[in-house]
Amino acid sequence: MKQAEWKALIADDEPAARRGVRQLLAAFPEFVVAGECRNGAEVLAVLDVSAPDVVFLDIQMPGIDGFEVIRRRTVERMPEVVFLTAFDQFAIRAFEAEALDYLVKPVSEARFAATMKRLLKRLRSTGRSTDDERIVVTTSRGAAVLNINDIDWIEAAGNYVQLWIGPRSYFLRESLNILEERVQTHGFIRAHRRALVRLDGVRELTRNHAGALVAVLGSGVRIPISRRRSAAFTAALRQLDKG
Repeated sequence: MKQAEWKALIADDEPAARRGVRQLLAAFPEFVVAGECRNGAEVLAVLDVSAPDVVFLDIQMPGIDGFEVIRRRTVERMPEVVFLTAFDQFAIRAFEAEALDYLVKPVSEARFAATMKRLLKRLRSTGRSTDDERIVVTTSRGAAVLNINDIDWIEAAGNYVQLWIGPRSYFLRESLNILEERVQTHGFIRAHRRALVRLDGVRELTRNHAGALVAVLGSGVRIPISRRRSAAFTAALRQLDKG
């Protein structure tokens, strides 16, 4: 059994919500729950005592809310922060507060696992990730902050690009060429003139009835690879497998 390497603090004024996070964390033996808080004042008091590596922080708490905790403590002195909220209108403020992630209750096991994967990667690295790991997009409900490593593929859509995460898509007013420069370091590569694919999201390579190469993503989406890019795409995928 793995020994816990990291300490987590859970802050939420609802006992059921705290219990839910604790239950989700049970699947990650690398973490031990160092404490639970009911409000922002308790969080500020406990941070120095327990020195957690991450705090799962509810935004709307009585008295001092989650954002005020960060303001008083300062971003530089905070552990990694994963915001919890029943609403999604605070995404931009969460991004500005340099939170690792923003979870809307109720949180599914799959969504929580994706956050934990990013958290482990962050904690095991030498420092915090840069802002370009996130993309802010406008939605019908306001704004959303997308993690680049969650995006499966990107396609050109007129003056926009369409960012696909599983079956959901988001539009960003930016050219594919400009965005390509930004996401290349995150393992994206051209599949054809109008599409970028994240290599570690490719489940397999196959061929269609015409013999052309097709990348099958984990979501089941099939992305054709142009003939002029097939050699480079295949080589990059093999290199990833070796790594």
